[in-house]
Amino acid sequence: MLIRGQALVEGMASGALLKLRDPLSLWGGVDLRTGHIVDASHPQRGEVLANRLLAMPGSRGSSSSSSALVELARAKFAPAGVITTQSDPILTIGALVAHYLYGATIPILIISNDDFAKLMCGALGHLWC
Repeated sequence: MLIRGQALVEGMASGALLKLRDPLSLWGGVDLRTGHIVDASHPQRGEVLANRLLAMPGSRGSSSSSSALVELARAKFAPAGVITTQSDPILTIGALVAHYLYGATIPILIISNDDFAKLMCGALGHLWC
């Protein structure tokens, strides 16, 4: 299946898809030392973001999520790429800073709600932004 969208951060990434049912805040919602979702109220608590294509209907919460994404990149636990349905300047800043500081490429792609519904958790995916 080919899905087109708008690139917020360009790059290429591959990995198993982790499709979140609910938005997630990286700041406080993810263990920055392991990449595990630790938000007690998130339905996918315990899932790992590291090296996966993270698909979420939007992010939630703090502007500190950008620094959390940078820290995940430094520790090598960042998602390989992010797919979302909403423009997210906080994650975009985090991905750009992670690239500048650590050479980590974390492409971010915006897709439609209809295309998001077609994504299958666990499927192998490739981003070319």
